[in-house]
Amino acid sequence: MTSHANLRVRHGKGDPKPGTAYAIVRIRGTVNVTGSIKDTMRMLRVAAPNHAAIVPANESTFGMIRKCQDYVAYGEVDTATVVELIRKRGRASADAPVTDELVNKLSNGKYAGVEAYAAAIAKGEATLTELGEGMKPLFRLQPAKGGHGTIKRHVGAGGPLGYHGAEINELIRRMM
Repeated sequence: MTSHANLRVRHGKGDPKPGTAYAIVRIRGTVNVTGSIKDTMRMLRVAAPNHAAIVPANESTFGMIRKCQDYVAYGEVDTATVVELIRKRGRASADAPVTDELVNKLSNGKYAGVEAYAAAIAKGEATLTELGEGMKPLFRLQPAKGGHGTIKRHVGAGGPLGYHGAEINELIRRMM
């Protein structure tokens, strides 16, 4: 008799790659979402539509992403996109914009500015929560320019949901 743990299905695309980070963008709304998926999306910090978060690529976060892949778009994020996200849509406490001075102060000199912090996030070496209460760990984006088309289909079927790979950077830029 075989155990179910040995029957784990592995999809080739989208498996966690060490030294990277995933951008997750909530596409679908909150109606008819089961409680466990709603909790998972809250843990990933994408509790509302058009919210985005960046998480390091590891097995635990990848399992959470897989669980809610019918409601989100995700893929590997690059450094330029993270810099642009932090500069345009990143918010400090009291809803102030994130600056180089703020990042340097909150990191106690570990990061010289937004670029260094963004590079560490994109490599999976830092997280958005690393700066503590001084920076909000999510990004509130606008709806995509040009729209998503249908929000009920995955990428392979012409929709915006699921694994985008590096194309997630283009989706995020359309939503900034």
